[in-house]
Amino acid sequence: MKKELSFPEGFLWGAATSSYQVEGGIENCNWSKDFPAGKACDYWNRYEEYFDIARELGQNVHRLSLEWSRIEPVEGQFDPAAIQHYRLMLEALHARGIKTMVTLWHSTNPLWLTEKGGWTHMASPAYFERYAAYAVRELDELADFWITINEPGISTTMPYLLGMFPPRHKYDLWGWGSSLYNLAQAHKRAYRAIKRINPDKPAGMAENYSFVEPQYKDPLSLLLVRVWDFLRNRMLREYVRREQDFIGVNYYFHERLAWDLKYPFIVFRNRNKLVSDRGHEIFPEGLYRVVKDMKKYGLPVYITENGLADKEDKLRAAFIRDHLKWLHRAIREGVDVRGYLHWSLLDNFEWEMKYGPCYGLLAMDFEHLTYEVRPSAREYAKICKANKLILEN
Repeated sequence: MKKELSFPEGFLWGAATSSYQVEGGIENCNWSKDFPAGKACDYWNRYEEYFDIARELGQNVHRLSLEWSRIEPVEGQFDPAAIQHYRLMLEALHARGIKTMVTLWHSTNPLWLTEKGGWTHMASPAYFERYAAYAVRELDELADFWITINEPGISTTMPYLLGMFPPRHKYDLWGWGSSLYNLAQAHKRAYRAIKRINPDKPAGMAENYSFVEPQYKDPLSLLLVRVWDFLRNRMLREYVRREQDFIGVNYYFHERLAWDLKYPFIVFRNRNKLVSDRGHEIFPEGLYRVVKDMKKYGLPVYITENGLADKEDKLRAAFIRDHLKWLHRAIREGVDVRGYLHWSLLDNFEWEMKYGPCYGLLAMDFEHLTYEVRPSAREYAKICKANKLILEN
């Protein structure tokens, strides 16, 4: 017996990419020295091929990012050729009937800003506002949604506390705090710039949210979860709540916490033993829990990223179905969820992991720059085209 879960009329289905991870040829940003991406997926030149596949797969929205280092390669000097190229990309999506979700910043900085200290520099929010205002003035009629900043929490913890992203500092509390504050300020300034240019254009931020719960029910573990959940999920959201028209949710992680005498806390994961190629626990219910917590804000919610590393494509189809089943429950219970974008359309450059993890609906051969559509992408396409999820009972 089959059960049909229909999604709201006009629901957006798609996939996400980011400039440094797919475009290729980016050599003047903070990642290019220690983590060069080379040609990546050659998306900069072959975007129309990829957009054709997205349309074939029934997707009606595509998330991409602008590369700040291309648009403003020298401080205060904008490159009209770069902005024109992005114009052609967005026009190509609209020509295929695909809406555009455009991210202004997805983890990379131009070298001139890096030399000033990146997001730790006190003027970085003003620099970002200048760039954002230019990009929005040039492209606003082709952007259906603006995302100002992607994952400010991850983008400050990884470089300044864990030392895994440039500038690869460890336990640099000042670097972490100042960069997090400046990214939040950058979002606010960019949001206001967007609204000055077009008050009606939806704009928001995409953050990486985790479902946090205690491993045990002892008082210390419960207290730890409340503190960590605030720092991990709520602090920035509360800070920018009046400067966003929608909430962008990137969901990947489930974190179980418990107090331990040796350490401040331990993160427990993988209790159910179903994990991705990167060892991340697959916990679809967590998306429901995270999204339900957004209801109180009264804002539309878009799942701006959700995916897993799965090179052999053994888990992805079920991963998508199971997460959508829980997402549908949140919609049924009154959360205004309006779209789901899978991460990612393509296997791509996965930051410090380079070309190891495979997140794509398309499997890439990076040596020959060829690709094939994974079977899970065909299963996702059925959902996109029908605007419903069919479950076998």
